[in-house]
Amino acid sequence: MDNDTLVTQIEAVLFYKGEPMKKEALAKLFSVSPEDLEEALTQLKRALDGRGISIIEDGDKIAMATAPGAKEIIEAMRREELEGPLGKAGLETLAVVMYQQPVSRAEIEYVRGVNCSSILRSLAMRGLIERKENPRDKRGYIYQTTPELPASLGLSSITDMPDYEIMREKVQAVLAVQNAEEQKEEHEQ
Repeated sequence: MDNDTLVTQIEAVLFYKGEPMKKEALAKLFSVSPEDLEEALTQLKRALDGRGISIIEDGDKIAMATAPGAKEIIEAMRREELEGPLGKAGLETLAVVMYQQPVSRAEIEYVRGVNCSSILRSLAMRGLIERKENPRDKRGYIYQTTPELPASLGLSSITDMPDYEIMREKVQAVLAVQNAEEQKEEHEQ
């Protein structure tokens, strides 16, 4: 793979992941040496210089982030995001987490039918949900409500939510369809 292609591919992967990645994992993903990876990262940093996005290094991890020059506008947006209402999408996502926890992002997205990355981030920033490593798949995460959420809703437990068991069964039924579809696809291959 030529260096320009490698730079483009690294940028795409970091953008897609939306979180830090180990340099070792990137080098392995692209089958390049650590030196070639560093060269491509240097080129990517130069290409993004003066733009709204930058490359941030933290030890052996690398991530794409907003540029330091955009700090004020990003902070204003973050405050608005934390202080404003959740909105329909936020409430729907929170409901799926509350009634199905622990639940993966893929499961939430299947139930809602749309990408939920930014909504999950917003809910986590508000302290309503938390992300933990998925014990079934170390490459992914699961989401669950924080211990503080029931109290903020005036409840002693999430199970005190109206019709908790009925709603939980409905969410589980939707996810059962997803699992059946996945197993059918695997069987057909």
